[in-house]
Amino acid sequence: MITFPEASLEQLSIHRTGNKLQNEFYVLSDYPLNIQDETLKTLLMQYFLGAFEKVNEVYRFTHSSSDLNLNEIFHFCSTIFSDHDSFHEQSTNITRHLFDVSNHPKIKAGELYVAVFKNLQLEAELVDAVGIFKSETKESYLKVEPEKGGFAISYEEDAINIQKLDKGCLIFNTEKEDGYKVMVIDQTNRTDAAYWKDEFLQLKIRNDNFNKTSTVLGVCRDFITTKLDDDFELTKADKIDLLNRSMKYFKEKENFNIDEFSEEVIENPKAIESFKNYSREYNEEFDAGLDQSFDISSAAVKKQAKVFKSVLKLDKNFHIYIHGNKELIEKGFDDNRSMNYYKVYYKEEN
Repeated sequence: MITFPEASLEQLSIHRTGNKLQNEFYVLSDYPLNIQDETLKTLLMQYFLGAFEKVNEVYRFTHSSSDLNLNEIFHFCSTIFSDHDSFHEQSTNITRHLFDVSNHPKIKAGELYVAVFKNLQLEAELVDAVGIFKSETKESYLKVEPEKGGFAISYEEDAINIQKLDKGCLIFNTEKEDGYKVMVIDQTNRTDAAYWKDEFLQLKIRNDNFNKTSTVLGVCRDFITTKLDDDFELTKADKIDLLNRSMKYFKEKENFNIDEFSEEVIENPKAIESFKNYSREYNEEFDAGLDQSFDISSAAVKKQAKVFKSVLKLDKNFHIYIHGNKELIEKGFDDNRSMNYYKVYYKEEN
């Protein structure tokens, strides 16, 4: 997550790029913008940066050859960071590269903004950054103005909503040797979004504590909700209890250790062995960091808590929220064994 109370917009160039398969082309501006209006600068800063205030995932540039300089955007941004006078030239190179990878028929044409920012705050550090943003979606707006004896109304077509950034990325001038720190947003064309993150930027998730915590929580959730059924007969209440205990572990601990987690949360020796095999296979395939200890990210825990469901849904009539001791809920059958029931024990109503 970034903040930008001390940030400034230093340079900005705007170009337009189309879709090759639709016989559209790109249009390059001859020079960067010189914006003097401070209100306009403020609006642009909010448009470009506002959506990133809720982004936690950090990526890095990569390349199949392992030579980062062959990643086009890495190379162009490195040049900008080392030589600000090359900014506009590199912004045209970025536009051409985006056009070259726009090979899906559903990719929309739009304006491409390339910007340089100073003093963005990332992980308690003030960092300069290059921003690349694309606007694809246009909207119509009504405009009401006073007129003699009343008001006049008009409209403006093909306008940009500054509260909705379609695509964007921020490349922070830090950790260059590892491929920089990069944040990315893609709000449109979700089924075809690979071209922005994978083909245009060529990004790989950064293996930091936030991403390790998110990944491990996801693996725990998948193991409990799907894999355990292969070896054990668990009620949904039992699964919810395991999910609650997993989340409790991550909320209360400062560090993750797979042995400690297994003993405190899963407990059953056979289930522990199954979990470690499951996590080992996942780790080998995705390099998830499950085989090591790491500091738990509270931001990742907070985000993942939203998808750890503690709700037991019974037909369409009842939902039971299980937050604590599963021994206080008991499952059974009626005398005819035609209906299930849950018996819930409690001391008082709130």
